[in-house]
Amino acid sequence: MSTDLYRRIGRFLDDHRLSPDPSHYAFVHAILTDPNGGLARAAASLIDGGVRLHQDDIVRLGGGTPATRPEPVEPKVEAPPVRDHAVPTVDSQSDSLAAQTQGHVETFLAILRSVQADATAFGADLARSAAKMDRAEAIGLSALAALTGEMLERIHASERRLQQATAEADALREKLAEARATARRDPLTGLANRLAFNESLGQCFEAVDPCHLALCDIDRFKRINDEHGHAVGDRVLTAIGQILAEEGQGHLVCRHGGEEFAILMSGISKRDATALVERARQAVRERRLRVRETDQSIGQITISAGITTFRPEDTQETLFARADELLYRAKNDGRDLAYAD
Repeated sequence: MSTDLYRRIGRFLDDHRLSPDPSHYAFVHAILTDPNGGLARAAASLIDGGVRLHQDDIVRLGGGTPATRPEPVEPKVEAPPVRDHAVPTVDSQSDSLAAQTQGHVETFLAILRSVQADATAFGADLARSAAKMDRAEAIGLSALAALTGEMLERIHASERRLQQATAEADALREKLAEARATARRDPLTGLANRLAFNESLGQCFEAVDPCHLALCDIDRFKRINDEHGHAVGDRVLTAIGQILAEEGQGHLVCRHGGEEFAILMSGISKRDATALVERARQAVRERRLRVRETDQSIGQITISAGITTFRPEDTQETLFARADELLYRAKNDGRDLAYAD
């Protein structure tokens, strides 16, 4: 029975000019062993009239992997960035990781289906062998040795496939962790993005320890873009993000959008939170940045900030409204200031 099934699978693959990889094998195995199932009926409707199944058809039916997958793209902040061109987006990185993860999942499932098919065939063989031994005449020693050897070979083959499945599961776990991290990282600065920030913000609302929010905005950032170009502006954003991350080490520093950054501080007093933002503001003020290609000075760069402490009755809207108001006051009063409530 199992030999006949293997032959039928092989003929199907040959007829449709499909490569004998694990995902194709698992797909054909599924439709041949369950001819009345939904997958088999969907495949039958596609090949009605002698039409060959194509790789894309199998992918749409959920039984294969695309022939080509995009290579993972790493963010290149240090190279001269060009907005919307050199810097990969979160979506492109996530799509690439999702494609790789899907490939691992499909390979893993194909291996498991193959092991299951082998186990089923092995069980049938054992049942037939036991029936022979129960009949009137016992089989000879040579036949018993052959049967034992076949059993051992099947067991070893299953062990090898299970080892491969374990390796695929480990790779899948790593890719899922990588995908989760990438989805929460700003591709330009490498800082946390708004998704990661909102998750941590929710935890702060439930925390017992005091939490503080600082909104920091680069002063006159439009001037930098207008005078030096968006590529230099991107590098300035990256440099400021690094300064804030260094000064805010141990706390969540996020690029909140455009030239605005947010710092979420917990477990420290309001006074210490204000002092932390002040150190960051001074560090930005003292940093002298130059255009890498021309060595031209960009000029002094400053930030303004608004710092507020979480209150029991706060919502996200009221919290940000206070921080925004303090930031607006700092901008109105001459910039390069940090106000706390």
